[in-house]
Amino acid sequence: MVAKTFQGLENILASELTALGAAEVTPGRRMVSFKGDLKMLYKANFCCRTALRILKPFHKFIATDTDSLYDMVKEYDWENILKVNNSFSIDSVVNSDEFTHSRFVTYRVKDAIVDWFKDRYGADKRPTVSVTDPDVIINVHVSGDRVTLSLDSSGESLHKRGWREAQTEAPINEVLAAGIIMLTGWKGDRPFVDPMCGSGTFLVEAALIAANINPGVYRKSFAFQQWSDYDEELFNEIYNDDSGEREIVVPIIGADISPKAVEIARRNIRGAGMTKQIEVEVKPISQWTESPAGGILVTNPPYGERITAEDMTGLYSTLGNRLKFVFKGYDAWVIGYRKEYFAAIGLSPSVKIPLLNGSLECELQEYVIFDGTMSEFRKGGGSLNKEKHADKAAPKRRVSDTEWKAKARREGFGGKDSRGKGKFKDGEKGKRRDHAHHASDKGGGFKPRRRDEKFPAARQSDRREEFAKQRELVSENPLAARRNVDALKSIHLKSPSLPPQEGPFMRTRERKKKI
Repeated sequence: MVAKTFQGLENILASELTALGAAEVTPGRRMVSFKGDLKMLYKANFCCRTALRILKPFHKFIATDTDSLYDMVKEYDWENILKVNNSFSIDSVVNSDEFTHSRFVTYRVKDAIVDWFKDRYGADKRPTVSVTDPDVIINVHVSGDRVTLSLDSSGESLHKRGWREAQTEAPINEVLAAGIIMLTGWKGDRPFVDPMCGSGTFLVEAALIAANINPGVYRKSFAFQQWSDYDEELFNEIYNDDSGEREIVVPIIGADISPKAVEIARRNIRGAGMTKQIEVEVKPISQWTESPAGGILVTNPPYGERITAEDMTGLYSTLGNRLKFVFKGYDAWVIGYRKEYFAAIGLSPSVKIPLLNGSLECELQEYVIFDGTMSEFRKGGGSLNKEKHADKAAPKRRVSDTEWKAKARREGFGGKDSRGKGKFKDGEKGKRRDHAHHASDKGGGFKPRRRDEKFPAARQSDRREEFAKQRELVSENPLAARRNVDALKSIHLKSPSLPPQEGPFMRTRERKKKI
């Protein structure tokens, strides 16, 4: 079998499958392969927090063009999978030079299946194609000339748990949220806080982890329940087994600046049956003044894409300020998209883990918040835990001289890079300050490079004067200049706000009853 997941969560999913009793568990790219029986198939769907869907391959072959694809699909004995009165749908994933259009692959596979039945039972005897609630979902995966046909045992993506009643503009995917919490190592043994909770996804997924409640308990159905070999008694045994559930003994707390988002979060928390276990209130990040001792913070601030704030840099700066002064003793985990916003937090991350959030290449960063200096922290036995997550962090690569020169030509600055090589072109003194500036410099001010002793004192003075003049210039958007100290002071602790909404704020969905 194959369990699909997000890039960056493969090892977490592999650990889940191993704990469930799967055999030959092998992580791949956005997937984990494993072996098991029918019970393992049901448990993988019902229990895995980081799986998007569970596939059961049944036919593999080589195809070099659409005609050979059609022929190889038609060779299979489709009565093992479908009956004449069944409905089916096809989901194609194509990564191939031979097959450039996934829709055409879907059509050819569909034609081959339908023609197989027509040849045996007559022109009017065939299973129907249905895109809504089909009896059988067939997954077609094409990699180069290798084709794999699988049964999709999940149906709707497993991130659709069934507890969500409504959603904000850009809620984080439930599978990704659960995976991030599991990457932190949190298991419900210390307070959990999300100060920018949005629709409450992190809060609900944290509560399910703390209570050890299987995520599939809220779902209405799975695709495998339509299969001819469905064992209802076996699935009911898995569904009704609550022996591993436990009481939540730590606070789970969330807040958001938007009253509408908090109301949506409360609806979702009610949908999950967690109103007594989760506290949520309307409160901007700037108004946090206290927190439970020794907890963990996990949050997904706006990226400036679908959700934004009046002053994004100020928002992240305020988050960093609150982390330092309110959440001492915490491990704080922030998922974000833009490096300049991470830099505005003003703290050095101990861990960086690359993750995909939809199509955005994001990063999950950990900040260990401690009192005093680093040396005092380490003398007291503290650790930034870099070794623990070393395999998950993206490796750093040194930028070559050739790459630096190419970047200089593209961006129009002089030939002297941040490593002190070459010279500025005439009239371009001070033009590359942003590339030499380090975002963690105190106060956000420009930090000039070390003086070059080859220059005479008069030339050094000219350069300092030029830097000073450039610092005094006011940009059309001063908040975009991280070196503008006055701008940063003016936005410090300012409350962010969402833009006015056009149309309905949230999309409701029908409450699904338990099986």
